Amino acid sequence: MAVNSTPETPLPVGEVSRLIGGWIDRLGAVWVEGQITQLSRRPGAGVVFLTLRDPSYDISVSVTCFRQVYDDVAEVVSEGARVVVLAKPEWYAPRGQLSLRATEIRPVGVGELLARLEQLKKSLAAEGLFAAERKRPLPFLPQLIGLVCGRASAAERDVLENARHRWPAVRFEVRNVPVQGVHAVPQVVQAVKELDALDDVDVIIVARGGGSVEDLLPFSDEQLVRAVGACRTPVVSAIGHEPDTPLLDYVADLRASTPTDAAKKVVPDVGEEYERVRALRDRARRCVESFLQREERGLAHALARPSIEDPHRMIDERADHVASLADRARRTLGHLLDRADSELTHTHARVVALSPAATLQRGYAVLQKADGHVVRAPDEVAAEETLRARVAEGEFVVRVDA
Repeated sequence: MAVNSTPETPLPVGEVSRLIGGWIDRLGAVWVEGQITQLSRRPGAGVVFLTLRDPSYDISVSVTCFRQVYDDVAEVVSEGARVVVLAKPEWYAPRGQLSLRATEIRPVGVGELLARLEQLKKSLAAEGLFAAERKRPLPFLPQLIGLVCGRASAAERDVLENARHRWPAVRFEVRNVPVQGVHAVPQVVQAVKELDALDDVDVIIVARGGGSVEDLLPFSDEQLVRAVGACRTPVVSAIGHEPDTPLLDYVADLRASTPTDAAKKVVPDVGEEYERVRALRDRARRCVESFLQREERGLAHALARPSIEDPHRMIDERADHVASLADRARRTLGHLLDRADSELTHTHARVVALSPAATLQRGYAVLQKADGHVVRAPDEVAAEETLRARVAEGEFVVRVDA
């Protein structure tokens, strides 16, 4: 709406700013395209500040958005990127400044391509294709290496020359395929499958020199990524230069920064291995020599002991001691036998003295009745009874008269 004003009744600046703000507030959200020239993303802040510039007219406008809006595209959008922003114009009346409040940010051109690749990367990672536990170790010394690369390319030359320089006997099975363009993906996939089917191939290298994001796009194709993930042979990705990271790098068992780096990681250096073998051989020799010297010292120490140097000396020393003990034992046993003999003689003498036979030798006799009872008193016998009389030299029969 038109505002009535005259030189005599001009509008204050604040009123004009307020009116402009009212007109802008009635505008809806619009899609704006531009290039990000300044980016302020403070840690912990909930708002991100951008400056969007139109290079054609050299015009810039401030843009603010919530942190989550920018975080959704933070991995593919940075300063210098072209973006399309859905924003609502806002007017800050105290300063008379126009800005945009963004609710969505989309990358344009390469940024949009990177955003799609980032989405594919997250999807494949969620399936576990990039998991570390799926990575297989490379063989120490591959007998046959499969190489997928462009025909007569610098990548092929770098891999072959560096590998043969490190290990002259290494062998390659090379598959030359297009490494960019519409035919690149199917032919690279076919070459990888052919090499994976060969039992003699120990490792596969997929190599390509540097290039733009569009040039390296075939090596981020989902079909190729899944084909490499299904290989039973370890795969090495050697695409572009150090900053280039196609999706093939994530699914491969080993990522090499360049084709030259791939040759160094796959093939050991013959000179280094020779030095390692020599060092191990010297170490083994030192260990054996040290062991022999230690055992020789131990043997010499054992031989220096008196028991080993003169083994009969101990026997001779012990022989005298044994003879002394034998004599002592013999004397002790003789004394015990003499004492026992004396005691036996005395006991025998007492037994003889107390024996009834000794009494009979002195003229006594023992009368026994017919039933064997000894007669001790006269009233124990009767007249005409026959008794048996036992004397020292024998016995005879007697009869009682009265």
